[in-house]
Amino acid sequence: MGVQLRTKTEEKAEPLIENNNKESTEELEEFKPEAPQKREILWATAIYLTTWHVLAVICTILYWKNVKLMTIAWSLLVGFTGQFGVTAGVHRYYTHKSFKAKIPLQIILLACYSVAGQYRVTDWVHDHRLHHKFSDTDGDPHNARRGLFFSHIGWLMQRGHPEVFRRSKTIDMSDINNDPLVQFHTKYYWFFKITLCFVLPVLVPVFCWNESWMEAIGISGVLRFVIFTNMTFSINSFAHFWGSKPYDTRILPVQNMALAILTTGEGWHNYHHAFPWDYRAEEFGGNMTNPTTLLLDMFAKIGWVYDRKTPSAELVKQVASKHGDGSWQEVPVECN
Repeated sequence: MGVQLRTKTEEKAEPLIENNNKESTEELEEFKPEAPQKREILWATAIYLTTWHVLAVICTILYWKNVKLMTIAWSLLVGFTGQFGVTAGVHRYYTHKSFKAKIPLQIILLACYSVAGQYRVTDWVHDHRLHHKFSDTDGDPHNARRGLFFSHIGWLMQRGHPEVFRRSKTIDMSDINNDPLVQFHTKYYWFFKITLCFVLPVLVPVFCWNESWMEAIGISGVLRFVIFTNMTFSINSFAHFWGSKPYDTRILPVQNMALAILTTGEGWHNYHHAFPWDYRAEEFGGNMTNPTTLLLDMFAKIGWVYDRKTPSAELVKQVASKHGDGSWQEVPVECN
């Protein structure tokens, strides 16, 4: 949620955003996990996050009745623009390298990600790679085995488990650290975030269709930011609890159509964890429950997206048949 009171990279100490894969397996095995204990609560972050949610409730009560329909439509457009920056940008492109993008699209993805108002690209990618490598273990920043609240937002409110810090050293971030556009975005992070996430979304309703300042701030600013940030959080939480597992029953992530619709295609989570390199994040993609893939396919038509990665239909069938819950059914659609 763009929580700068607890910046992931800073908290994990300076070596963690470097390529530290030189650490030997023996060194990792020598580590003895500490006995279970209460994690330190980061009160500044907890208050920050709580304040945003309280404000969202207040703004809904005070301003929802009088806000103009155009402002609601604009808020949804801004929200889904930011969502695209998360799903297609920091997630599928920067974290998983599931496709390649030309410079114009890279700029668009970074701009859209700024609209979402979340934390730095380097921190987001680092945490998500860590999440996949040590999913739902103590090495996972938002380990779902610690409960729904923890995996949704609680992990941001307390000091990370020692295993998270230790496993962080195994994450290769060299590609992100050497990306000039990402470094430029990081350098001017606060400018892009404040301008694209908070200033423009409020100014447009006020000056384009004469919305009142309070309605614009309350609905297009606060409420939109909180709702869409929680949509992103829901993939770490709800998508690890309720749904089917047609591809792999050995893991917690599930298939959840409602989340897929709300998060523009990220709710097919059991598939995604089974095949994280697939640019579609779904077996078939490109439908109304996966608008992110639809947009990426549109950009592919003009050459801005290329080298889209997908597993073969035979591999998907083998994995689902061997490890799935039996709900997977072969559909006569070609995997690109």
